[in-house]
Amino acid sequence: RAMANCGFRRLSIVAPFALNWMEAKSAVGAPDLLREAKVFETLAEAVAHSTLVIGTGSLDRRRPVQAILDLPEAADQLRAAISPTHPETEMETRPRVALVFGSEKHGLTSEDLSWCHALIVIDTCDAQPSMNLGQAVAVCLYELSRTTTVPTAATINNPIQLSAADSAQLDRLALLIEETMAEVNYATRGMRSANGEALRVLLRRLMPQEADLRRIMGLFRRILWQIGKGSDKTN
Repeated sequence: RAMANCGFRRLSIVAPFALNWMEAKSAVGAPDLLREAKVFETLAEAVAHSTLVIGTGSLDRRRPVQAILDLPEAADQLRAAISPTHPETEMETRPRVALVFGSEKHGLTSEDLSWCHALIVIDTCDAQPSMNLGQAVAVCLYELSRTTTVPTAATINNPIQLSAADSAQLDRLALLIEETMAEVNYATRGMRSANGEALRVLLRRLMPQEADLRRIMGLFRRILWQIGKGSDKTN
């Protein structure tokens, strides 16, 4: 309902509880939005084509390593990211961004946040730092929709250096680096999950451009090839 109120159409649901999802009913005025929502098994799939991913949550009991933005700052970043360089640019070819909300019960996990470039924090009373999901969605989407003015780089606080590479491209590089780390026994098997999470965060902080991404991937492929070549000689 909040999405329909504010004019947003693309809803993606990650790993919904099957029974609840099949029985979900749309609020008045938004049946098409719910019917057309896309369902993904993982957050990585849901944000694969996004070049800017911003998560939501409170700082209560968490110490995120991503950039922390207040809601007006995040809205400026998102509006600037999707603004076309040329007005005639087709909607489908414009950069895609994602605003990610966690479940009602526990919000976004640290692993979820590893796919995010930044974290929105909504200012609330210290005695009650968290909002329920519906409230958070409504507040964020209202802030995004209340103006059509596109901010300039000079007017954005804490600007995020955007990359042309989307989330899926960054994930492919991360997997290649993780494979290399495993081949050289960089860490124990038990640490690989934590290392993968830290690597995703690092790549989103670095925001490599597509040309740099190709060079880095070429480097790690060459390293893996050399490792395999050395193993063949040993055997």
